Amino acid sequence: MKRLYRSSKNRILGGVLGGIGEYFQIDPTLIRLLFILILFFGAFFVPAIVYFIAMIIIPQDPEVF
Repeated sequence: MKRLYRSSKNRILGGVLGGIGEYFQIDPTLIRLLFILILFFGAFFVPAIVYFIAMIIIPQDPEVF
C-alpha cells in the first residue's frame, strides 16, 4: 500500500513537498514552484501554516531508519 511520507531525499525544509512529489510521481520542483506561487499570490500565512502542520502530521520516510 502506498503511503505519504516526508521525503528524506528531496527535502529542502521539512520534506513535505518532496514527499508529495514522490507520492504523486511528479517532479518535486514543480510542487515547490506551485507552492511558492500560492504562497505569494494567496494569503501568505495560510499555506505556511498548512505546511508546518503537515510537517508535524506526516511521518518521516521509514527508509531512513
